[in-house]
Amino acid sequence: MTLALYMDHHVPRQITQGLRLRGIDVITALEDDAHELEDADLLKRATELNRVLFTRDDDLLVLAREWQTSGVFFAGVVYAHQLRVSIGACVEDLSIIAQAGEPDDLANSVRFLPL
Repeated sequence: MTLALYMDHHVPRQITQGLRLRGIDVITALEDDAHELEDADLLKRATELNRVLFTRDDDLLVLAREWQTSGVFFAGVVYAHQLRVSIGACVEDLSIIAQAGEPDDLANSVRFLPL
């Protein structure tokens, strides 16, 4: 089983396309008509769909930490800084995470790229 990913609206489409070319199950906030949701609702939506949220938004790190501290369940967050992690590195590392990971591996956790 592979991990399914949910792309925040801050993610360049080249990352999504690169993942899809590798056969990774990806949906974007835009495709899900959730691109205008606040961060908490976006993380909740990804969790409802049993998908790990990939973001380049620092504010989601704060939210994920708050949820960890207060015991609110979420499917997981993967974060890559917008300026420090290239599109190619995101595609490569997210592919590894999606293909090798299980949903329980990322539940209630935050992972940082590059690996």
